[in-house]
Amino acid sequence: MSAVATIPAAKSPKVEYFQTNNLGPVFFRLLAFGAVSLLIFLVMTLFASDPQAKRQILFSLLFAYSYFFTITSGALFWILVHHATDAEWSVVVRRVLETMAQSFRYGWVFFLPVVIFAPQVYAWLDVPVGRDPVLDPKRGMLNYPFWTLRAFVIIGGFALIAFLLRKWSAAQDRDGNPRYTVITRKLVFASIPFFALGITFAAIDWLMSLDYYWFSTMWGVYIFAGASWSAMAMLIVITVTLRKNGYLEGLVTDEHYQIMGKLLLAFTIFWAYIGFGQYFLIWYANIPEETSYFIRRNAEHWNWMSTGLVVLHFFVPFLLLLSQSLKRNPGYLRGVAVYCLVIHALDLYIIVLPALHYKDVSFHILDLAGLVMIGCTLAFFFLKNLAKFPLYPLRDPRLKQSINLKN
Repeated sequence: MSAVATIPAAKSPKVEYFQTNNLGPVFFRLLAFGAVSLLIFLVMTLFASDPQAKRQILFSLLFAYSYFFTITSGALFWILVHHATDAEWSVVVRRVLETMAQSFRYGWVFFLPVVIFAPQVYAWLDVPVGRDPVLDPKRGMLNYPFWTLRAFVIIGGFALIAFLLRKWSAAQDRDGNPRYTVITRKLVFASIPFFALGITFAAIDWLMSLDYYWFSTMWGVYIFAGASWSAMAMLIVITVTLRKNGYLEGLVTDEHYQIMGKLLLAFTIFWAYIGFGQYFLIWYANIPEETSYFIRRNAEHWNWMSTGLVVLHFFVPFLLLLSQSLKRNPGYLRGVAVYCLVIHALDLYIIVLPALHYKDVSFHILDLAGLVMIGCTLAFFFLKNLAKFPLYPLRDPRLKQSINLKN
């Protein structure tokens, strides 16, 4: 007779909502910091007299928006993976991911100035037809109407997918109808190709085309790796913080922390693999159009930042996340995740700002103000949206398996 392993039954956890009654000071600080940062942008805009100063405003916005767009895209990716693979571990933290993904609905406002004044950011918009033989074959993609259309299709499509995923997840909380699990999975399988194309085109349209001479077939995967990595780091920070404040008790355990830590480690390695593969192949081939991206970032102090990125983005988190016992320590894991979010900002900074500051690094207050302005705005809406629904999917058919998770 063969033995059959059984999972012990879990008690049905209580319905739990995120409480915002005592978060008045937090909301005030978010609004205050966001307003001050917005004021800095407005003052800089009013007194920007030379073209370089105006371009700095737009590049700082592009840098900050790209940072939060990648994190939000990564959150959407983890939701898609959860449903596509019928994952059990992520059920108890899925509502956090669903709320993170709602940021698509608000963040586009900060990208709008970049779209409106795109010729001041993207040089290819100012090159007449017939002037540059490298650009002319690319004009089927690099033209303003089609570029703008793609931007809003990507953002709007991602926002719609995220909205439907949370809507059906919340609907299942009310009646427990398993059909929501079925239709959600159908939506996910239809959405995965769109997500892959969307994040690839966003990476090419908004970041790679800053230098229209340069191209890499691995660029979309590189941006995707950073997006998934940073989103997992953000999930860890939010989940541990909620747990420290008494939420999700009896649901999120050390087993969940270990899995999130392992995924953070996995994407640390994946990012390094893609980054090295891209650099090695382009540098070895030594084609001028391809190497221009790396040559610019290997000059002056950009070289120090690019070299430091390799150490800080791979070697440091790799070593910090190797220990199994430390990955089960929520305070330690949250500290590593915060570090990863800072390094992700460095990665995006090295991608975006050299297109403005050709010769050397030139930090500007708007680079930080952009992060604060968008971050505070999205954090405000995140906390508001998190309180609208239970903190975990109440009637997901995989809930008990998630609570009883064993690595």
